Amino acid sequence: MDGRLPLVLRLARRLDPELAHAIALRGVRLWPAIALEPSPRLRTRLASLELPHPVGLAAGFDKNAVAVDALFRLGFAFVEVGTVTPRPQPGHPRPRLFRLVADRAIVNRMGFNNDGMERVAARLERRRGRPGVVGVNVGINRDSEDPRADFRRIYERLAPLADYVTINVSSPNTPGLRELQAAARLRPILADLGDARARLGCRGPIFLKIAPDLEEEEIAAIVETALSCGIEGIVATNTTIKRPAGLRSLEATEPGGLSGAPLFGPSTAVLARVARLAAGRLALVGCGGIFGPEDAFSKIRAGARAVQLYTALVFEGPGVVRRIVHGLDAILEREGWPDLLSAVAADLGSAADGA
Repeated sequence: MDGRLPLVLRLARRLDPELAHAIALRGVRLWPAIALEPSPRLRTRLASLELPHPVGLAAGFDKNAVAVDALFRLGFAFVEVGTVTPRPQPGHPRPRLFRLVADRAIVNRMGFNNDGMERVAARLERRRGRPGVVGVNVGINRDSEDPRADFRRIYERLAPLADYVTINVSSPNTPGLRELQAAARLRPILADLGDARARLGCRGPIFLKIAPDLEEEEIAAIVETALSCGIEGIVATNTTIKRPAGLRSLEATEPGGLSGAPLFGPSTAVLARVARLAAGRLALVGCGGIFGPEDAFSKIRAGARAVQLYTALVFEGPGVVRRIVHGLDAILEREGWPDLLSAVAADLGSAADGA
């Protein structure tokens, strides 16, 4: 696998992971555009968002919206920046990012390190009118005393500048954040955001990013809450605090959220559960452990209308976007699907019809 990576990426593997990421974020702006002409049958739809193909970039790679246009040149159909918090914060002490090379995985405990909503808003303002669907993933500061008010505040600041907003209540690296997934705490937050959207006249959808470590009754409560509050979609899933059996890397013992190949199974199971419960009433994004077209297609068959990558960029390089897009088209051709949307939730019967 390493042999097909450019030399610069193989060398980056020898650097501290966080330093390598910072270099990659700068270097991507110098990367030549990747020619990508997706087949019309790969077109998909997330609520009101029309996409030329289903492959997007997950939050976490470009936290501060500094390389959005460069990332579109890699071929992504949509780019999600963040996680952004109301106030800037440095995140947790280093080291806080670990490569699990033997497991094709990453552990991070970054802690929502970002420039804060005002600086991100300024960057999004400057790229207004440029092509590409851009989402903003938003969270709360570590010392937030009123999460409900903070989510409302950051939504009001950033929603007018984005095509969609993803509410992050599922990172394992902010104390107490995952407790906001409980219906009693989640409902007032989402209701506030619905009111704010109506007041501001924003038309972009609101998505909710959930954890892969939820019990079935918790997933059911989240789906019901999202539907009752007018939320259009769910991103399944964030990183996991669990450590599946069989991990070989010493770094697997580091605390934090695990992403990459070991997350594929758990995240896909949660995605399928959400799809069954939502029965086509929510637009679903599959995220977790996608390294190739077969992985992406499994998420689609489990109910996703689009997918997001992050860890694959670290291990496969930027060419992974084109490889997955072209590979998905080949799968549709091979299996006789007329278009991608026809295959959504194929493993679940008609669970995604109408989303």
